[in-house]
Amino acid sequence: MCGILAIIGKGKDEELVKTLSKRMSHRGPDESDMYITENGHILSHERLSIIDLHSGRQPIKGTKSAYMVHNGEIYNHQELRETVLKHHTFRTKSDSEVIVHLYEEFGYDFCDKLDGDFAFVVIDGDDYIAGRDPMGVKPLYYGLDERGRIYFASEMKPIADQCKTFSTFPPGHFYTQKTGFVKYYTPVYEDYTKATQELDLALIRETLTEATRKRLMSDVPIGVLLSGGLDSSLTSAIASRLLAENGKKLHSFSIGLDAEAPDAKAARKVAEFLGTEHHEIHFTIEHGIEILDKLIWHLETYDVTSVRASTPMYFLSKAIADLGIKVVLSGEGADEIFGGYLYFRNAPSTEEFQKETIERVQKLFTADLLRADKSTMAHGLEARVPFLDKAFLEMAIQIKPEEKQPKTYDGIEKYILRKAFDTPESPYLPQEVLWRQKEQFSDGVGYNWIDQLIEYCATRVTDEELETAAVKFPYNTPTTKEAYYYRTIFHKYYPQVSAAQTVRKWIPKWQENQDPSGRANAAHVQADVEIAKSNVAV
Repeated sequence: MCGILAIIGKGKDEELVKTLSKRMSHRGPDESDMYITENGHILSHERLSIIDLHSGRQPIKGTKSAYMVHNGEIYNHQELRETVLKHHTFRTKSDSEVIVHLYEEFGYDFCDKLDGDFAFVVIDGDDYIAGRDPMGVKPLYYGLDERGRIYFASEMKPIADQCKTFSTFPPGHFYTQKTGFVKYYTPVYEDYTKATQELDLALIRETLTEATRKRLMSDVPIGVLLSGGLDSSLTSAIASRLLAENGKKLHSFSIGLDAEAPDAKAARKVAEFLGTEHHEIHFTIEHGIEILDKLIWHLETYDVTSVRASTPMYFLSKAIADLGIKVVLSGEGADEIFGGYLYFRNAPSTEEFQKETIERVQKLFTADLLRADKSTMAHGLEARVPFLDKAFLEMAIQIKPEEKQPKTYDGIEKYILRKAFDTPESPYLPQEVLWRQKEQFSDGVGYNWIDQLIEYCATRVTDEELETAAVKFPYNTPTTKEAYYYRTIFHKYYPQVSAAQTVRKWIPKWQENQDPSGRANAAHVQADVEIAKSNVAV
């Protein structure tokens, strides 16, 4: 895990590039390296050491003339070394090194051979290829400066004031000068009519367990973000079982405004049930407001949901990093795959339900994955997401949508995921947690957080400013004082139109109240644990 910066083209000042790369030093506090090729192209790397702590520094040179920088983890690197790359000579034990050897072996056509989360650039003479993982778990941006040089970077910070135009690198694509953007990830599930698989609860358990197992790959300690919701609780339950096989104990972490926050209470139940080494962090609304400016600089977004949820995640990540832990598992993706958000129960048809799950998965990189990466990496902490494993995605999304649609089961969202892990003979979780109503993370840390955040923003923006918002922000004009305030901070650091265009606002469908909080859905007040319990026997 790290921050990468690549500049294709001659003449960029070396010291300036070092300064630009250091804008991402929070992503890689362990080491900083740069290489200038014979043709004048530049690769820079800010490293967070997780695999091969001693010899895995980047850029990494291949067998011949190619050099590479990579951000992320390649979970099948050992398999690749032992099969298609068995005749290659490796310089390190780093998972990243397989990328440059795959380029040497297959040319441009190798991204689909990678099982992992990645953003990379390979330079070979004047030839190059950049690629991003299928879901966009790892961030990547690209831009063009006034002299025609092409930039690739993990964050906007190094390139926003260097490029005349820039944009988000699309997930599941690679780019070369010869081919342009090529979509290499074309899963069957992108066609909503292909969701015809029968429900297999055992397969759900097995595939998610394997997805979690591979994400325990590390040479440093691993923890888990435990909100007490279904997704993080299942991730914790599976990880704790797998670590116990090797006599290891899982560290779990939760955050709330106080000990009575909905997530904090549920997380304690889960931690006690699983026997994890649990750490509970509290933050105040005042502290949350104080760091909004710095937070939005890190996040590089003005999306309301992302800012709300990133604040507690930012504080939690700092506490985890301060304890010396560099990797955590997180539950992103389950809501999108299984239609877990409360608004899904208002879907007008099974067809629309399935289309929405696919679209939400495809757009995860614009919101939840951006938040998960940047609020953790602000403190040099890597977040891994088992639910977005390729094999799990392709299995789960192709299950018949009528099996997943909430109204089929009296409004119990993610019913089949809950049912798959409802194993009384060897329980994964307490029943009251397994069947707990959905809380969005920004709600679950304590309802006062969002309420007072909205109130604070209202004091910082006048009625006149909001009424004339389209003058100052003609693109993606904010419609609330909260959105206007976040946009103002974002604009201070990233005033370019290109920067504003990288942001996508998330608005739930099929409900009158367009606020993204889960409590904006009328179903929130109707569901409770007793309703859930009544469905256990369904």
